[in-house]
Amino acid sequence: MFIQTEVTPNPATLKFLPGRAVLESGTLDLREPEQAAQSPLAERLFGISGISGVFFGADFIAVTKSGGEWQQLKPMILGAIMEHFMSGEPLIARGEAESSDGGEFFETADAETVATIKDLIETRVRPAVANDGGDITFRGFKDGVVYLNMKGACSGCPSSTATLRHGIQNLLRHYIPEVTEVRPV
Repeated sequence: MFIQTEVTPNPATLKFLPGRAVLESGTLDLREPEQAAQSPLAERLFGISGISGVFFGADFIAVTKSGGEWQQLKPMILGAIMEHFMSGEPLIARGEAESSDGGEFFETADAETVATIKDLIETRVRPAVANDGGDITFRGFKDGVVYLNMKGACSGCPSSTATLRHGIQNLLRHYIPEVTEVRPV
């Protein structure tokens, strides 16, 4: 098994590509060791000293460190990922539900605007953000403000504010004049 690694815009997060599907649908963002019980692989990764976050995408695993150097952590992470996939264990433990982001919020009158916002996020934003080891999902729309949930490498990334303000906000404002601002939740 050959696992590729890629840097992300977040220097504390490294993206691992095992060359196979990781998560069948959606994403899973684990920010606390207590959440790792949902996944045998996450438990292995959180067992490595200095790991503070694990994010599963469709074909990648983004690992965030709180301490240590990548040159020391990377071989341990690669070993844990390889060991997991070779074991044949499922990524998600049986009976464990994926973490929920909570409900969405918006006025019924804004349903058409929200549908357009979601479509733009799904088709233009999420694929680009996944390339950087993260994910951004719609949470709400109120008084012209779009609220987004940032996950994986995007969570805590130094350039996330620029991505929101100059990238996503400008994109949404271009297509949807009702959008005045984009904020993280």
